[in-house]
Amino acid sequence: MERYIGKMLDNRYEILEVIGTGGMAVVFKAKCHRLNRLVAIKMLKKDLSEDAEFRRRFHDESQAVAMLSHPNIVAVYDVSRGGGMDYIVMEIIDGITLKQYMERRGRLNWPESLHFINQIMRGLSHAHSRGIVHRDIKPQNIMVLRDGTVKVMDFGIACLTNGANPSNEAIGSVHYISPEQAKGDYTDNRSDIYSAGVVLYEMLTSRLPFDGDSPVSVAIQHFNAVPLNPRELNPEIPEALEQICMKAMAPDRNRRYSTADEMLTDLETFRKDPTVSFDYSPEDLRPERRGTDEPTQYLPNVAVTRSKQQAVRRVPADEEDEEDYERPRSSWWKTLILILVVAAVGWFGGTRLLSGIMDSFAQPAVPEYTVPSVVSKTVEEAMAMPEVAGIFEIVEDAVHEYSTEYGPNQIIRQDPEAGRQRKSASGDLIPIKVTVSLGARSGEMLDVVGQEGRSARLLLEQSKGLSDLNLHVVEAPEQEYHDEIPAGSVIRTDPVRGTSLSEGDTVTLYISKGPKIIYSVMVPCEGETMAFAQEQMDKLNLVAEFKQVEGSAKAGTILSQSLDVGESVPEGTTVTFTYSDGEKLLEQSIVFDVPYSPEEVHVQITLEDDVIYNETLPGDFGRLEQTIQRKAGDYRLRIYAGNQLWRDEVITFSEQG
Repeated sequence: MERYIGKMLDNRYEILEVIGTGGMAVVFKAKCHRLNRLVAIKMLKKDLSEDAEFRRRFHDESQAVAMLSHPNIVAVYDVSRGGGMDYIVMEIIDGITLKQYMERRGRLNWPESLHFINQIMRGLSHAHSRGIVHRDIKPQNIMVLRDGTVKVMDFGIACLTNGANPSNEAIGSVHYISPEQAKGDYTDNRSDIYSAGVVLYEMLTSRLPFDGDSPVSVAIQHFNAVPLNPRELNPEIPEALEQICMKAMAPDRNRRYSTADEMLTDLETFRKDPTVSFDYSPEDLRPERRGTDEPTQYLPNVAVTRSKQQAVRRVPADEEDEEDYERPRSSWWKTLILILVVAAVGWFGGTRLLSGIMDSFAQPAVPEYTVPSVVSKTVEEAMAMPEVAGIFEIVEDAVHEYSTEYGPNQIIRQDPEAGRQRKSASGDLIPIKVTVSLGARSGEMLDVVGQEGRSARLLLEQSKGLSDLNLHVVEAPEQEYHDEIPAGSVIRTDPVRGTSLSEGDTVTLYISKGPKIIYSVMVPCEGETMAFAQEQMDKLNLVAEFKQVEGSAKAGTILSQSLDVGESVPEGTTVTFTYSDGEKLLEQSIVFDVPYSPEEVHVQITLEDDVIYNETLPGDFGRLEQTIQRKAGDYRLRIYAGNQLWRDEVITFSEQG
């Protein structure tokens, strides 16, 4: 693709450089000479341009993106064909992909993740409203701009839902692919919602929900396994945000959000109240089950692995829906047992074996106990509970967690949950694993007085010791005047410096409007004394500045002022006054015959270092006369005509002339 550098498309777009390469196309930076702006041009790879399927997908993208116009979707300016090449002209993005952003930042905090997923869903909502399914939502296809704006791009495998038919191939990126895409089934808006849920999962945990040693093994997990809950990997995630994420990732699309707007509604509800709880059940995460009349399908012999970076749950057999499986009702097993019994009797002696078999069926029932609730108790209190003593064992997790709901040493959660049934066949104590609270996070209020408001906010939200508190930093609704602190900076805070802060506390910043401006009206001072001018400026709260100049007026007399009479200016404004030095100025006339020239002549006259005349005159100008004022004394006079010095002498100013 380097051969295209420097070439012009359609006599309009000059190719400058390669800025990206994908599976289907190459993206160039280019200049639009018609509108004088930089653009991005996506061009189908040459080796794929002859493939009908790739051309179809490329044209689908052209058709799809041309219908979209939204701040969270990369804008398309032009779709054209030039020089035997298919290309799309798009806005050029000054930013990085969300994948690159996460690689640099690591695990994102939940407010940052919420900020990004909101914008992604708004972009998808717009696309879906136009009948377009992206089908390849992943961090690599999401751009993050410098101001935090997110733009969805690369509709390379998008399809129009109006005319979409189920595909028999899985299209998309394997780690973010929806179960229906992985199986080659019909896709709709909910497929994008699933992929967006995976992106949110990765932002919150810095891990993918599924991984494996091959693309096929990963694809199978999307419809055959359950990922770890995000809060198990990052306990700081609010429960409601976890619920939103897992509902979006439900394997059964009928249990997902039906639209992007529905998910946006829950995200906005959570944003306003992070303690909210949604109608969500872990049942939503059960893999989709097919009816018993579905024909057998064969899958590649792939082992799904559990790597060091990944953990998933298989659905236990005892938790599967009983109605999903119809057990055989024949008595073949009874016949088999009878055959085995008869054979054993003939070999070992029928009476003893038969007796043993019958005894095994007659074993007493294993006792079953209901798990009690120990949440909010300390470990010591839980162990002393009558329903725990002698039956259950409290096993404390080595890692304690911060909590705003539970105080220090209180149990935050337990496994198994209260109300579950557990058996003890051997009489051993049944373990209850518990997580213990460290109490609420705390920190100390910083001194941000005098700092610019935005800088103060960032310092309180991101500084060590406060970044994990999720403080609500707000500005007071009204700004205040302050004589010393400039406009936009912090006057004071509530709470004040040194105050102990807890997780979720609100910090209010009071912002300065700057000094209150009072205007003064300038008065006339010309012809008056310096003392008079100073007195007037003091009354008006203005600053007087005096500058001496030559003048024949009485010494100290004000000759001019920098502000006009009646002009309104803020208090504290400096007014410059010029006053006479009182020395008499003498006058003298200089007469000079300008030398004749067929062309114009440039004449310059200097007196000491001052240029007193500098003009271009006609060649037949004749005699030039200039009157000069100076104090008594000798001065060196030079007259230049053209490039020649025509007169160089010392002249004297005196009262005798």
